[in-house]
Amino acid sequence: MDGMQAYGAGKAGGAFDPVTFLQQPQTVLRIVSWLFSIVIFGCIANEGYINSPKEVEEYCIFNRNQNACNYGVFMGSMAFLCCVAFLALDVYFPQITSVKDRKKAVLADIGVSAFWSFMWFVGFCFLANQWQMAKQEDNPLGEGGDAARAAITFSFFSIFTWAGQSFLAFQRYKLGADSALFSQDYTDPSQDAAGAPYTSFGGDDMESPGGGGGQANSDGAFDGTGGYQRQDY
Repeated sequence: MDGMQAYGAGKAGGAFDPVTFLQQPQTVLRIVSWLFSIVIFGCIANEGYINSPKEVEEYCIFNRNQNACNYGVFMGSMAFLCCVAFLALDVYFPQITSVKDRKKAVLADIGVSAFWSFMWFVGFCFLANQWQMAKQEDNPLGEGGDAARAAITFSFFSIFTWAGQSFLAFQRYKLGADSALFSQDYTDPSQDAAGAPYTSFGGDDMESPGGGGGQANSDGAFDGTGGYQRQDY
């Protein structure tokens, strides 16, 4: 019974094991995606804006396109928050007693992870294109080049980390609920024990010792047809 699971997690109420949690593939991918988002956000926010020696105003390093830098900063910050939210959900997931709620959580994981994989693909193409179109005269000293290339590289890697999360969530969805232990309306038994109706052991088919069954036996014992013969003395 301990090996039976619903959507990748066992019966609700078990103790949380941090070592096992950190060794799960989806946890590893979420942490890696979280680190990638920090790198992308940090590279663009810190070194993504430059200016030439003759200019005071700073421009985006990606072909002076402010939208490119804004996109990278926004995606990095939002992906960071999304990773934190799903890590918290993974910690709480084994405590969810309803299989329907577990199913909704897994479907949300599939959809959100696939969405982020697509958005990082768009971001990678956008940043790479703008970096390729950047002019040498706009940045004669080559400032921020390593940061720009790092942002593009980790945007590319993020495509696969988020796609991997979506794939693992889909595997959990296919696993579904073990019918031997869970049902679609499963709830924690301890929550419903007080409201369970009392049922007698014997049921309605049991007959009392003084009921009709005992009377039938008594009639059969003193019936003349039962083999008893009277003797005269």
